[in-house]
Amino acid sequence: MPADFDAVITAPFGALGVHTEGDAITGISFLPPGTKPLAPTNALAARARDQLSAYLSNPKTRFDLPLRPAGTAFQQEVWQAIAAVSLGRTQRYGEIAKKLKSAPRAVGQACGRNPYPVIVPCHRVVGAG
Repeated sequence: MPADFDAVITAPFGALGVHTEGDAITGISFLPPGTKPLAPTNALAARARDQLSAYLSNPKTRFDLPLRPAGTAFQQEVWQAIAAVSLGRTQRYGEIAKKLKSAPRAVGQACGRNPYPVIVPCHRVVGAG
């Protein structure tokens, strides 16, 4: 499995796999506990590893990585809205949906397709309950 990634970082919840293509990060994947780390295969993957590791040690770390998300225009709007949710805050699917003139379920589906977990913090978006 690690051979499919340009870097694998050990995390408290398992591991994070980094995908790069050219000059951009194309995805971050959650990997199961026990996944072996993989040294970065390129400079961008090393930068991603360093920033992700820093974030895992200090959640106030800001990311400065070139991202190239593959998704619809709506999904990208949702991901931008999620990226704007501040550390220590949460936002409801319905609140984001209202801003985007959409439905909470559509926001939830876009959140589920987020190619950059941790960097685009879907964990800060919660249901109505």
